[in-house]
Amino acid sequence: MAEVEFAEWTPSNQVRQASFKALRSETPASEVRKEAVRVEAGATLAALKITHPERVIDPTTGITKLDLVRYYESVADWMLPHLAVRPVALLRAPDGIGGEAFFQKHAETTKLPGLTEHPASLWPGHGRLLTVDSADALIGAAQLNVVEFHTWNSTTVDLTHPDRIIFDLDPGEGVSWQHVQEAALLVQTLLGELGLAAWLKTSGGKGLHVVVPVAPEFDYDVVKAFSRAAVQHLAKTLPQRFVAKSGPSNRKDKVFVDYLRNGIAQTTAAAFSARARPGMGVSMPVAWDQLPQLKSAYQWTVRNAREYLSFRTNDPWCDFWSTTQSLRGPMEHLS
Repeated sequence: MAEVEFAEWTPSNQVRQASFKALRSETPASEVRKEAVRVEAGATLAALKITHPERVIDPTTGITKLDLVRYYESVADWMLPHLAVRPVALLRAPDGIGGEAFFQKHAETTKLPGLTEHPASLWPGHGRLLTVDSADALIGAAQLNVVEFHTWNSTTVDLTHPDRIIFDLDPGEGVSWQHVQEAALLVQTLLGELGLAAWLKTSGGKGLHVVVPVAPEFDYDVVKAFSRAAVQHLAKTLPQRFVAKSGPSNRKDKVFVDYLRNGIAQTTAAAFSARARPGMGVSMPVAWDQLPQLKSAYQWTVRNAREYLSFRTNDPWCDFWSTTQSLRGPMEHLS
């Protein structure tokens, strides 16, 4: 029998980061039992002290604060490109996802060590914006009970000119998952006809996000107007599938493609962000050819996302970062 030391059990009962310690002959293998994780108060992760690591954040799964912090530590390399230099809105849940939660968007309230606080001159007349630009900042925010990370569509380099457009597919009551999948393909098809490449991710909640990188050449009003026109075109062309008006009564049996995320200071859950919902799904970037195999928008969670990513050899969004698309032609085509 071998004694090994390891970081944790994976959801499929494999050991992560195992190291061999010794061979043991004094204990029969038949007497060995799976050990439960023992968490001491004030546990540390890297150089960070985690307070109340044993606190249960999601009673439906038993996910603890330490589980969430470890999740963000493990996905930091994947997640930071989606966070860096983008102003954030942080959903904090000090009492877990069943308790009162609130968004923090500015630096004037509780200080979050490690986050970048930008000067008031970046957005005159508003609070100082925050960005998450390092793994330490990401993990430190999780230690201070941040569950969700939402980002702007522009960066601090050019705050008033968005460099991406997000179409948030929000299914209404009675809409099947297959309907949501088909809706995403229809959105991709329309964008393709307009000459725009798009990338896909799960929302971690109910729907899917279709993300379009664009050149930061137009202000938010222009970009939002373009996204609204695209959604209105879908709703007019396929009224049995799409609706361009928000509200539960409007989208029954239909998909509302939320273009309102494209206004200034509006935010969307970032790729790899956990969601403050039972089960704690995460927003996972995927390739378009994975869409038919997706089971739900919360297929990946804080519990199983790390294992899934550990087997990935490529980033389905690798070309996203080098793609710059002008909206001039698509706007003319759509009009």
